[in-house]
Amino acid sequence: VQLQASGGGLVQPGGSLRISCAGSGIIFSRNAVGWYRQAPGKQRELVASMTRSGITYYVDSVKDRFTISRDNAKNRLDLQMDSLKPEDTAVYYCYVGGIYWGQGTLVTVYS
Repeated sequence: VQLQASGGGLVQPGGSLRISCAGSGIIFSRNAVGWYRQAPGKQRELVASMTRSGITYYVDSVKDRFTISRDNAKNRLDLQMDSLKPEDTAVYYCYVGGIYWGQGTLVTVYS
């Protein structure tokens, strides 16, 4: 199983980024999927997740700003991040099936 995350970068507060996670060796639509993040000096936290049936969860701090989506045809997981804040700065990791992790993509929100 390989998961490749991409799309991170630098953005000003209030801006948007879309990060993606492309997978091989595992079918996203048959597994729970999601995104974690880890900020400097902090523990990794669950940001958003999606069950096999498409039920989504968001941590309170990103509700109404982030949107998780899954492209079954492309076997890809996306996270659309809007109205970004400095506290969203972190390395974002995708996960699939509860045990497979991507390598992480850095999102930096600076003013």
